[in-house]
Amino acid sequence: MESPNLEFEYGDTDSLTTELSEIYSYTEEPEFALNRDYFEEDFRSHVRGRRWIELGQEQQKAYVMRLLDALEVTDRDKRLKVARAILYLAQGVFDECDTDADVIHWSRHNVFLLYDMGIFTALLELLSMEIDNNQACSSAVRKPAISLADSTELRVLLSIMYLMVETIRLQTEDDRPEWRTAREAFKTELGSPLYNGEPFSLLLFTMVTKFCSMNAPHFPMKKVLLLLWKTILFTMGGFEELQEMKVRGRERLSLPPLPEDSIKVVRSMRAASPPASAMELIEQQQQAKRGRRSRRPLVKQDSLDTYNERDPFKNDDARDEEEDGEEADSGIEAEVDPLDRDVIIQPPPPPPPLRPPTERASLPKGLPWAPKVREKDIEYFLETSRNKFIGFTLGNDTETLVGLPRPIHESVKTLKQHKYVSIAEMQIKREEELQQCPMTLGEEDVDETPTEILYLGMLPNLSQYVIALLKLLLAAAPTSKTKTDSINILADVLPEEMPITVLQSMKLGIDVNRHKEIIVKAISALLLLLLKHLKLNHIYQFEIVSQHLVFANCIPLILKFFNQNILSYISAKNSICVLDFPHCVVHEMPELTAESLEAGDRNQFCWRNLFSCINLLRILNKLTKWKHSRTMMLVVFKSAPILKRALKVKQAIMQLYVLKLLKIQTKYLGRQWRKSNMKTMSAIYQKVRHRLNDDWAYGNDIDARPWDFQAEECALRESIEKFNSRRYDKNQNGEFAPVDNCLQSVLGQRVELPEDFHYSYEMWLEREVFSQPIQWEGLLQQAR
Repeated sequence: MESPNLEFEYGDTDSLTTELSEIYSYTEEPEFALNRDYFEEDFRSHVRGRRWIELGQEQQKAYVMRLLDALEVTDRDKRLKVARAILYLAQGVFDECDTDADVIHWSRHNVFLLYDMGIFTALLELLSMEIDNNQACSSAVRKPAISLADSTELRVLLSIMYLMVETIRLQTEDDRPEWRTAREAFKTELGSPLYNGEPFSLLLFTMVTKFCSMNAPHFPMKKVLLLLWKTILFTMGGFEELQEMKVRGRERLSLPPLPEDSIKVVRSMRAASPPASAMELIEQQQQAKRGRRSRRPLVKQDSLDTYNERDPFKNDDARDEEEDGEEADSGIEAEVDPLDRDVIIQPPPPPPPLRPPTERASLPKGLPWAPKVREKDIEYFLETSRNKFIGFTLGNDTETLVGLPRPIHESVKTLKQHKYVSIAEMQIKREEELQQCPMTLGEEDVDETPTEILYLGMLPNLSQYVIALLKLLLAAAPTSKTKTDSINILADVLPEEMPITVLQSMKLGIDVNRHKEIIVKAISALLLLLLKHLKLNHIYQFEIVSQHLVFANCIPLILKFFNQNILSYISAKNSICVLDFPHCVVHEMPELTAESLEAGDRNQFCWRNLFSCINLLRILNKLTKWKHSRTMMLVVFKSAPILKRALKVKQAIMQLYVLKLLKIQTKYLGRQWRKSNMKTMSAIYQKVRHRLNDDWAYGNDIDARPWDFQAEECALRESIEKFNSRRYDKNQNGEFAPVDNCLQSVLGQRVELPEDFHYSYEMWLEREVFSQPIQWEGLLQQAR
């Protein structure tokens, strides 16, 4: 079946209503009414005859202050009732609203009010208490089956905090000035080490590791991961902010500007038709034999002519941009397979426009990306040229061209025109200088950015955090088999009483699948954001996280994730629209039937699943880029057929990252693979950025590059450890510190003694000095 083009807009997050609804499981639906009842019971006892939305600002503040005082009571049940009342306010007092938009409006108003009154800090103290609640942890460990009831307090607290972070994070045009001020203050607060000397994200990371070590199996992991992802997204910034930070970073280092805005280029790309699978080719061949035509032998040349007609790189092409976009739709589709031509009865209907033309970047015809060349590529080119024409080399000299023929001069000129120096290369060069001259260059000035603060906090337990996230990703992956020793990620979705009817079972099954999909979405987005921000902050911070991911088997885990029917995963309908918040609390609930649950929603694809797939592909690209040994891991794990199947998804961004992964391993897959996958090769040529002297399509240097995984990773680890030691080890300059050789000065220094020493110093003198015999003769003999 030919899959349609997917109208998917890749971004930091989905729509606000979707992101707010995903914090709740469908099994939590009865708790909406519970929150409302607790709020109204308390509200009516203090404010008679009026509704919340009718109160003035000062009256609302006074009531929230009363709730804040009630949060400090010692009675656990009373505290929970007050927390539920606060959650109802954060949910938008939905019982007093008529539409979804009203709920979102009042939720936004109330959340800023709650933050202004200091609710978040109070919730944080309660959350810390719940995390350290050993009684709840030990009872959860002993229970054979954990359900929603075991995590009630945690779920309520995390839900309020998530609503606050997600609502305040999102900026709108009609925000009041005080809201904008509050947003900046909240952003700074979350990213700073204000909570016990560590940022808020680190507390959530601790919850993740505690859960994965089986010490707290009742923690609601989906809510923790969503809150962790949104906190990092808020404090550090999303993809647009990353692009701006990258531009500013290049300006600060006096580097030339980026050749293009990668976000705009990717959004302007068109999806390609997937290459035919082996089974499809056999079926087409059988059908072709039944209706063979006389001009069959000329088809192959005709297909090449078709490709040449569609060549988007011809300068004399007089067609306008829109026609060119329609004709040169894709590299995979451009080279028509001879087996396909006889079975095409009618052309497929034209795909709907992906987005208004105003959003498309005005790109010149031809390749979408400007080619790039690294400094070491120019050095390697000149080294081989000098060896060939002169017989000796000049090291890293890229200026002297004496004795080289004219074409080599032109080649070097072209290479230098497209030379690209990355921020990472500058950071590595600077680090080498600091390592060589620690005394001359002095200490490095490190900006206290949210990324730097988080990295410093994560560093001591970094491997634990990475392993915990990958354990959760493995447990939530649709391809993973349930094992007795695997962690239970369904603690915050399973009800106390298991379903007894078919309808209840279907609803729970959808809820469980949706729960797993949301966990995969949160982890994939979280890891990608971390990698991108750390890489921009310092390359070695990125490298240590990457290495921990590789050592924790992240590469085979992602490949295992894609080793499924990816089209089915992307078009999965594991959602029940009428049960999504805020729809379920505003509108009358229709009667659910097995048929309506099976039908699902009418969406062409599942946004979160496609988002997760793209994120995982981008993570895989980041782990393997410029790493020969990791690229060979892709080859060893036979990733090519798995990735090729992922090309069936007709979405341009996803196809781009699949093609990138195929490109880096093409030279190692052999000539036969390249010969039988020419459509894929054409697509790589058209869609992926070119490195001018990269022979990715030929594989000339295979024999010259042995695969030594251990040596490469050990060399990288050594550089990382030197960086961490120089930058974060406080005792690193101990050997360079001056020594005081004056006896009077040393004896005159005040020595800090412990408090109990003052009470027992006489006993210490008796034991250590007076009762110890001193052999003066021996001392004198040694002195001689």
